[in-house]
Amino acid sequence: MINNIGKDVVKYKVIDPSDDPLSPKLETLRYGTTMIKRKLHRYDGRGVDVYITGVECLLVYQATDIIIYGLRIHHCKAQPLSIVIGPNMKVIPLGQMDGNAIRLATIKKVWIDHNTLYECQDGLLDVTRGSIGVTVSNNWFRNQDKVVLLENDDGHLKDKKMKVTVIFNHFGPNCNQRMPKVHHGYAHVANNFYQGWEQYAIGGSMSPSIKSEANFFVASNDAGNKEVT
Repeated sequence: MINNIGKDVVKYKVIDPSDDPLSPKLETLRYGTTMIKRKLHRYDGRGVDVYITGVECLLVYQATDIIIYGLRIHHCKAQPLSIVIGPNMKVIPLGQMDGNAIRLATIKKVWIDHNTLYECQDGLLDVTRGSIGVTVSNNWFRNQDKVVLLENDDGHLKDKKMKVTVIFNHFGPNCNQRMPKVHHGYAHVANNFYQGWEQYAIGGSMSPSIKSEANFFVASNDAGNKEVT
């Protein structure tokens, strides 16, 4: 299909890899997400290698209808208190950032597809603060202790409405836990490949609903006995 970007949508191509949190330049990713008020169709990573690395790599906050596709996100680090430019050129104070590859906070309808995420200071994907309608598909998560966390606060009861689909992903090698870990809400975890795990693969707390089906678990040979419960 061609020219299928929707009605009243502006094309925007990111070609400048630089980033200024408070004064973004035209043709950078941050300029497209904060300075342009109309709906955007951003060219994705097809045909080129796009890497995101550094401090708290990708934060999506209070947004709807987002596709994150074809990126390699790695070696993300924690960040102290800071300020950034946000939508409508509003300056937003940020709290302590833990060092995640992708963090979704208070979002709706987000699709994370065909990305490679690895070796970050905290986790690879956090879905938090009342986010709903999230699909995580065809991604490769590797070389990480804490992998995917669906809500990070047991006391955030609004996340009982959280709904996330985790499907057709490759976890491993060298992953320890949280593939995913679900605190509240509902997660459909299906057709994923688990190439070894250490502490556990899928887990939950605070009475979530997890539908796990057609997943393929291959335990490593050097970590003792493993079980699937």
